[in-house]
Amino acid sequence: MSAAMKTIDLAQTDLRNLNASLQQSKSGQWQVTNPKGSHALAVGLMYPIEVAVQGSTGYYCAGMNQEATVHVYGSVGPGVAENMMSGTVIVEGDASQYAGATAHGGLLVIKGNASSRCGISMKGIDIVVQGNIGHMSAFMAQSGNLVVLGDAGDALGDSLYEAGLFVRGEVKSLGADCIEKEMRDEHIVTLTDLLTRSGSDAKPEEFKRYGSARKLYNFNIDNASAY
Repeated sequence: MSAAMKTIDLAQTDLRNLNASLQQSKSGQWQVTNPKGSHALAVGLMYPIEVAVQGSTGYYCAGMNQEATVHVYGSVGPGVAENMMSGTVIVEGDASQYAGATAHGGLLVIKGNASSRCGISMKGIDIVVQGNIGHMSAFMAQSGNLVVLGDAGDALGDSLYEAGLFVRGEVKSLGADCIEKEMRDEHIVTLTDLLTRSGSDAKPEEFKRYGSARKLYNFNIDNASAY
């Protein structure tokens, strides 16, 4: 641990005061001890600080993040990195439902498994899950990339727009308008970059790519009489 790192013990400090201190800090390294499953921890961080959370958290950890790097040495509850705009969030353990929901940018790395609705309505975030993901993941995902080194549950990519989905393992079923697509050179480049940045030990050639069939949200002149 760096000598300049500031440590806040949540057994002795109020969560509201912790978040206020982190939000006001424009640089530096922070360590949070005894999180004890606290909700909405390290939310709304606007500056390029580094936050190490020593333990598991509750829901909405690192939500609305901008520029900060938040590293959770444990598992997280629902909605980790929800509505994140930029920056990096790393979870050493598992994540509950809707990880990375509605997030517009940045990188979310989950080194364990993610539950249902991972990446729901994602709008530009890159998510790398080194384990498995649950059902309805990437539901209505609009842009960004979801990379899964393990398996995916039912209805992957249901009502998908233009996000890219890459799965190394088995997909239980695909959702409405989601199909397997060709893995072209540009996708290998994107996937290689994400695997490298997330510290994932996998080869891009081991993955299959899934995307929108573009039939659900696109006007088809052949069906004009139905409108």
